[in-house]
Amino acid sequence: MKHIISCEQFDADWLERLFNLADDMMEHPENYTQSLRHKVIATMFFEPSTRTRLSFEAAIMRLGARNISTENAREASSATKGETLEDTIRVVAGYTDGIVMRHFDKDAALRAAQVSSVPIFNAGSGSGAHPTQALLDMYTIHKCNKSFNHLSVAVVGDLLFGRTVHSLIKLLAVYDHVIIYGLSSRHFALPKEYVDYLKIHNATYIPCESFDELPENIDVIYNTRTQLERFTESDLAPKEFIVNKKVLNRFSDETILLHPLPRNAEISPDVDDDPRAMYFKQAHYGMWVRMALLHDTILNQ
Repeated sequence: MKHIISCEQFDADWLERLFNLADDMMEHPENYTQSLRHKVIATMFFEPSTRTRLSFEAAIMRLGARNISTENAREASSATKGETLEDTIRVVAGYTDGIVMRHFDKDAALRAAQVSSVPIFNAGSGSGAHPTQALLDMYTIHKCNKSFNHLSVAVVGDLLFGRTVHSLIKLLAVYDHVIIYGLSSRHFALPKEYVDYLKIHNATYIPCESFDELPENIDVIYNTRTQLERFTESDLAPKEFIVNKKVLNRFSDETILLHPLPRNAEISPDVDDDPRAMYFKQAHYGMWVRMALLHDTILNQ
C-alpha cells in the first residue's frame, strides 16, 4: 500500500507479515542498517509529540535513511503564512521519499495522501486516527503471546476523543470473536460510529462504568488519559479511571496493562514494576514496528 492513513486498510495477513518483519528486525537489526540507504524522510508534526516523533526518527536512522524534520510545524512552518496543507505536502514530497505527519485536523492525513507523490504515514490526525500507535499496541499484545482471535480487551478512559482507542478497536475488529469492554463516563463514551463499526465486523462491544464490571481474566486493559486539548465544551467534567495496585490485583496474572502514553494520574506509579504493566515496553516496541512499516512501505511503493 502506498500510504498509511487508517487501520481500515489492514487485514490479518498483512498484520502478520508486518509483525514477523518487526520480530526479525529486533532479532537481527544488523541486517537492516542500510535498507533505506540514500532515502530522505520528512517528519512533520503540527502537534506536540515525544514517543511518536522520536521513535519514527530513530527508526529512520536505524534503517540508514536521513531525516529532515519540523517539530512544531503549526508555528514554525509556512502554515503561519497561510500556506495550505496541500501546498506544503506537494513541496515537501519533492524533497523526500516519504512523509511522516501529525496534524490537528481529523482529515489531514487523507488530504495529504490525495496530493502527495510519496508515501504519507499518519502519525496522528486530530481525534480521528493514529494507525501506527494501534499497530504497536497490537504488536505488544503479539509479543505477550496472546492470540488475537478470542481476545478480550477493556478500553478505558476518554473514548470520545481518544484517537488511539479509535484506531485500536478497528484493528481488533479484524479478528474473530473479539470482546471489547468500553469503560468510561457517559460524557466520554465511545462514539456511535465506532460502536456501529464493531457491530458490522461482528465484534462484541460492552459499555461499562466500573472496573468491577470487567471479567477478572480479561486479556488486556488499555488505559488512556483524558484528551483535554480536544475539549470544545468547557462544562465537560472528566472522570479518571485510575489503575493502582489494588485495582490491578483484582485481575489475572495473565492480564496485561497497556497505555499509549503520556499518562497523567490514570495509572499509579505503584504498578510500574508489576510484570503485567507493559506500557514502557509498548513504547519501545513502537520503534521496531515503525521500522518495519517504513521499510515495507517505502521499498514496495
